[in-house]
Amino acid sequence: MSSHQSEPPSISGKCTKTESKSDVHIEDEEIHVELASEDVKDHEHQASGTGTWKHAAFHVATTIATPAAYAPLPFALASLGWPLGVSSLVAATLATWYSSLLIASLWRWNGKKHVTYRLLAESIFGFWGYYSIAFFQQVASIGNNVAIQIAAGSSLKAIYKHYHPHGTLTLQHFIIFFGVFELFLSQLPDIHSLRWVNGLCTLSTIGFAGTTIGVTIYNGKNIDRETISYSLQGSSSAKRFAAFNALGTIAFSFGDAMLPEIQNTVREPEVKNMYKGVSAAYSIIVSTYWQLAFFGYWAFGSQVQPYIVASLTVPKWTIVMANVFAVVQISGCYQIYCRPTYAYFEERLVSDTSNGSTSMFRNRLIRLTFTSIYIVVITLVASAMPFFVDFVSICGAIGFTPLDFVFPVLAFLKAGKMPGNRVLSLSMRILNIAIAAWFSVVAVLGCIGAMRFVVEDVKTYKFFHDM
Repeated sequence: MSSHQSEPPSISGKCTKTESKSDVHIEDEEIHVELASEDVKDHEHQASGTGTWKHAAFHVATTIATPAAYAPLPFALASLGWPLGVSSLVAATLATWYSSLLIASLWRWNGKKHVTYRLLAESIFGFWGYYSIAFFQQVASIGNNVAIQIAAGSSLKAIYKHYHPHGTLTLQHFIIFFGVFELFLSQLPDIHSLRWVNGLCTLSTIGFAGTTIGVTIYNGKNIDRETISYSLQGSSSAKRFAAFNALGTIAFSFGDAMLPEIQNTVREPEVKNMYKGVSAAYSIIVSTYWQLAFFGYWAFGSQVQPYIVASLTVPKWTIVMANVFAVVQISGCYQIYCRPTYAYFEERLVSDTSNGSTSMFRNRLIRLTFTSIYIVVITLVASAMPFFVDFVSICGAIGFTPLDFVFPVLAFLKAGKMPGNRVLSLSMRILNIAIAAWFSVVAVLGCIGAMRFVVEDVKTYKFFHDM
């Protein structure tokens, strides 16, 4: 503005002054609009969620404690044996509980709110942090949803076969039915809009665990215990790869690649509410995971199936009930894990709805298009290669281990959030480094074991095999 006032007058001085004032007025308006726009963006960025810690607990429990996550745990223990299996399960539980609290504590580590895992990683590690987390999230999201869609299809088929023993529908039909239902749920706008679905899913988690644990104990007591063996099966090489695969399975069972996204739905104080939500969710996880893993391995020994429900035989009606709980719970988990992919497309394709009904219709059509493409791809892969435990292990090794074990402890170290107490600070530093180092090894071993099983299954079965 001062630069215009200090300019020497030209021959048409009056006109120059008028233009100068006009230019200044336009510049002031532009600056005002720009600042207002920045204020709006800042307000949107800083706006708090409306969910309570109970809603956070529902979301976290739904994301982690799925039947597809803890139903394979007895099989994982059977691949490791009692001592190594129990110690691995307990260590993984405590490590992910601790890591989840670390992620929650980084919510405003530099004074700004980071509403997605990718943005949190970018704020700490820069460009490579953003794209590394984006890659691992997509692996976790896609791998998880392939695995749980197979599990949901298997449960639906089991229910169908109970009422129609000679029915002709195959596993692929039920995988498709489940995909159609998920396409309907995918039209809900965000994670918070799923809170009542996830509340029902949390109850289904408890129902599935309680039913399955009870029926497992019942079956275990009615089996001739002398026929049960807990020895590891196969050659030395087979035992080794089975153990590697089991480590990936255990890592998958604690998968939660969405903590910052969930924390963004929580009201202030976000960190305190997230601590309570995570701890409440893990109390459910401990009470279900450990019991099902231990009782499942005790009941069936080394002959336990990869999906524990398939090992159960009587009473039939309780097995049907367990499968119903499984389908309900998986339906909510599927939605949580497809949201990072949906968010990626929405950021690039969906426009502001303030322009009226035309814009709203366009956005809904775009959303229907990309959600349909996503679900068709997941359904096609799940139908073609219904190798449940293989996808579980790959997803756990490549997707969830970096996200849930390695990244949180390294991010906490990098952010410099250590406590002031010197002894406590040193202890946390050593613990974080140990967790990062050990679970990096687990990721490599789990991937090796899973890939071997995939190769063997592809050789054994044809595509679209009715498992």
